[in-house]
Amino acid sequence: MKKDTIQQHTKIANDIIYYIYKYIDTDIRLDELSREFHVSKFHMHRIFKKEFGRTIYETIRSIRLQKAASLLLTNRNSTITQIAKICGYSSQTAFTKVFKEKFLMTPKEWRNDGYTSYIKNILRRSSSAAKSTADFSSLIPTIVKMPEMQVYYIRHQGYDRSIKETWQKLQTWVLSNELYNVAQIGMHHDNPTIIPLNECQYIACIALETKLENPTLPTLNIPKGVYAKFDFGGVYGDVLRFMNWVYFDWLIQSGYETTTNPSYAIYHKNHFLSEDEKFELSYYIPIKL
Repeated sequence: MKKDTIQQHTKIANDIIYYIYKYIDTDIRLDELSREFHVSKFHMHRIFKKEFGRTIYETIRSIRLQKAASLLLTNRNSTITQIAKICGYSSQTAFTKVFKEKFLMTPKEWRNDGYTSYIKNILRRSSSAAKSTADFSSLIPTIVKMPEMQVYYIRHQGYDRSIKETWQKLQTWVLSNELYNVAQIGMHHDNPTIIPLNECQYIACIALETKLENPTLPTLNIPKGVYAKFDFGGVYGDVLRFMNWVYFDWLIQSGYETTTNPSYAIYHKNHFLSEDEKFELSYYIPIKL
């Protein structure tokens, strides 16, 4: 396949995922997507699955269920039926069925503290996170409005130490192109405290001060929005522990709810590239009242 064709397909796939996140609260129809991006439904499915490793249907369902799992905890005054409707389900019965398939419990069980056992099982799958003793209870975020950012990236399937190999490839690209004043950003299309680690989509990104002519890496846009920004440092394993705390302690108590925009970390010291596996970062979680 020609280079320009690959880049075109990557752009279509990224545009589709961006569209899904933006309109996840609506009834997203494949006919509309096909018309929006001027590509047949057959090619749209093929391009998307090759880029993301899962179908458009699976992606929409995963994003909706991640949002629902969060809203069930942060929106205590909303009924399960209301949350089902917010997340694009026509009935509570349909919502309960797909939710139980994903999380092995009903939305009611999840809300009634069932989520604690589920997330503990997720954390146990990462030995480093399970061993982490980091305490984030004293962290106080800054509420900021972030602009849209165009980044160059390499996508990685799974959330584990193998991310290091993806960052090494991205660093090779940076050094080979003699790029300076770059910002290293780790973006999470999935919440690894809810979704099994091997299923998570992690994206290693580089933001530059100026755009490149004919870059060899694809680009995507990190959405603008209001974020809670947390500044902290630690070692490998602490980030997953932090995400567990921020979503299931801080967020629940804060009065905010998260949006469908992906969360991301701007690394000041990247533990995937440092020999001591220590990091310094600013973590951005999208929020609204």
